[in-house]
Amino acid sequence: MRRIALSFLALLFATLLCYSAYRVWDIGKDYSAEAEMHKLVLEYKPQPAESVNQSVIDLREQYPDVAGWLTVPNTNIDYPFVRYKDNDFYLRRDLNGGDAMAGTLFIDYRCEGDFTSRNTIIYGHNMKNGSMFGTLKAFAENDFFAANTSGAIYLPRETLALAFFAYLVVDHADREIYSVDTGEGYLAYVEKNARQYRDIGLAEGDRLVTLSTCSYEFNNARMVLLAKVS
Repeated sequence: MRRIALSFLALLFATLLCYSAYRVWDIGKDYSAEAEMHKLVLEYKPQPAESVNQSVIDLREQYPDVAGWLTVPNTNIDYPFVRYKDNDFYLRRDLNGGDAMAGTLFIDYRCEGDFTSRNTIIYGHNMKNGSMFGTLKAFAENDFFAANTSGAIYLPRETLALAFFAYLVVDHADREIYSVDTGEGYLAYVEKNARQYRDIGLAEGDRLVTLSTCSYEFNNARMVLLAKVS
């Protein structure tokens, strides 16, 4: 009986070892696939001096759902983003529409692709290797937030400057943060709940951008970086 039990435990251990090895291989494969796709699209990275972002236009010809390109200096966030009819399709798909753990950055389907919405929300995964929105958490640090104040969004025929003004950790269903048409109490709510905040002279009519990714501080937590469009 003891020999049977020992044999069973040995088989169970071997099974768990094989599964763990497979998971490490599988995750590594997914990270490699994301890195290859990123390397490919970086050839289309817009140049700040361009008035017409021909590289984005060219990228859209190859991947029609691409809406623009997002760059956040001193992070790994330097990616194209898409807009689609829902918030599910690109959650686990790459620009080709193939299965991809890292997904693709995408605009909330309720928002306009030209950033004329009051609040345009861009989602991305919090990847453990720092890809996609995995370095967004850097803005939680006082020194990093203070030193990194701006980013850029490149649209086909326009470049938008982003002025970062707040970093928060919120529930995934937070009505103030995830509202496309923010109300008059929005700014007061942000200032009260922000972990990092700077006064940049916001007015109620300013256009905003919200960068959103998962946080693991509590169930359904999200970290968000807020910016003014200028």
